Parts: sequence; structure tokens; C-alpha cells
Amino acid sequence: MTRGAFRLVRDLWHTDKPLTGVGLLMLAALAASATGLWLDPRTIGGAPAWLKPAKFAASIAIYCLTLAWLFRYLAQWPAVRRVTGWTTAAVFVLEVAIIDLQAWRGTASHFNVATPLDATLFSIMGAGIFLQTASSIAIAVALWRQRFEDAAVGWALRLGMTLTIAGAFTGGLMTRPTAAQLADVRAGHVMTAAGAHTVGGPDGGAGLPGTGWSVEHGDLRVPHFVGLHAVQALGLVALFAGSRWSAARRVRVMLAAASSYGALFAILLVQAIRGQSIVQPDVTTLVTLAVWAIATAAVVYAAARSQSLSRAALAY
Repeated sequence: MTRGAFRLVRDLWHTDKPLTGVGLLMLAALAASATGLWLDPRTIGGAPAWLKPAKFAASIAIYCLTLAWLFRYLAQWPAVRRVTGWTTAAVFVLEVAIIDLQAWRGTASHFNVATPLDATLFSIMGAGIFLQTASSIAIAVALWRQRFEDAAVGWALRLGMTLTIAGAFTGGLMTRPTAAQLADVRAGHVMTAAGAHTVGGPDGGAGLPGTGWSVEHGDLRVPHFVGLHAVQALGLVALFAGSRWSAARRVRVMLAAASSYGALFAILLVQAIRGQSIVQPDVTTLVTLAVWAIATAAVVYAAARSQSLSRAALAY
């Protein structure tokens, strides 16, 4: 396993040095944040001070290494790879540096506008993430124009990156000031926070272990997370599911899986916007999830059994 991991890292390094370097750097940052969780008893907004740095380091490491792997399929797009790779690497290093700085200071990194410094750092993070997300659209365009020897992998990467971009843009929903924050401003108070993760209640309440997702109110981080990691989830489905199947069957199952994943993302987004916790679904959400699960099983079964597929989809 060690040799295999070394070979993989070596191949990724040859494909894209900035992304691979940042991915490895984030693994080191994750280890440092884990140490902080062990040694630093402080909390920020009810959560351990170093929990957010740890989560971001892990997520960014996965994304950067995945993007470097994805770039192996875009050899004909060197300019897109270079610009997007460097932009992604630089933005993520800056973002984690700010998150770690704010954790070290004992204050929130996101939505924090309590002081000019806090507001400036939050604005820098927001501008950087918008730039990175916008640059990733170029990757999606390249994927939709690229032909793949393995059509199932091609569809997984195209649809996965499209859903990842959609998931990234849901982050913008969190930056809108809440009704309570606006009411405080109208009452003459100084705004110290602009935006929130939770819907229907303030940030900082009881959360799920490890993630901090609210167990009392809606939490936009749930669909944000699911959307952001669509490219990894669908890529794994394409690579490992049905390896003995024909190319046509793998494509059909891949398209069914992508449709199901997109539907789940939409369900979780609506649930969060309605102010409903992921662990306290109401009857409407339960029925919707049941329909989704049954439809997914039926569509995947039909896709695996069907013999028809357009030649265009198979060759694309």
C-alpha cells in the first residue's frame, strides 16, 4: 500500500505540481489541526476551535488531489489546467491560512465582521472562493468538450464537476445576513456577523459530532458538502462499480447514478432552506427521500438490464 500511495503521489506530482503540493500541505495542516483539537480546549461558536481548520484541510486535500488526478484526462487543455491549477492552489492556501489564523486568535473566520480586520479577512476569503469557483467552470467546459476512451468515466467527471460547481455556489446562500442580524441593525446595534450556516436559528447550537451540522435547524453545510464532493463520489462509482460490465451498461448506470446524486443534492438543499435539521426530517422530507430511494433503485436496475444506449452517449 505504501508503494502504491507513493506511485500515485508521484504520478499526480508529474501531472500538476501546485495541486499535488497543496494537497500534501493540507494533509500536514490536517495533522496540525488534529493536534490543536487535542491540546487546545477553546471553543468558537460552541465548536472546538480547531474543528473548522481540520475539516477544511481534509476537504481541500481531497479536492486538490482529485483535481490533479482529473487533469490526466485533459492533456489537450494545458492552458486551462495551468490557470485553474495555480488559481485553486493559491486560493486554498490563502483560505486555510486565514481560517487557521482566526482559530489561533480564538475568533470565527466565516461571517465575522466584528472588527475591520475580521471583515477584511472574511471578504478576502469570499473573493478568493468566488474566483476559484469561477475558474473551475473552465474545467467543466473542457470536460464537456473532451472525448474519453472510457465513456463512463467521462460522464462521471462531466456531471460530477457540474454538480461540484453547483454545490460551491450554494455557499453564497450562507453569506446573506439573516433576518435576526438585519433586525439587530435596524434596532441600532452594530453588525458583528453577516450570514450563517443554519436556517431558522443562530449558529452555534447543538451539532453532529465531527461535522457540527445543526441537529435543531436547517444547515446549508449539508447540501454544500454533498455538492462539493460530487466529482469524487461519481468518479468512484465509474471506476469501481460494474468493472465486468460492458461499456454501454457502465454508461447507463453512471447516468442513473449522477441523476440520483443530483436529486439528493436538491432534496437536501430544499430541506436546509426550509429550516429543517438533517436528523429531524418531517413527513414531506421522509416521503421525498423514500420516493428518491425507490426511484434510484428502479432506474439503476433498469439501466443495468437495458440493452439500448445512444451511440452518441457511448462515444462521447
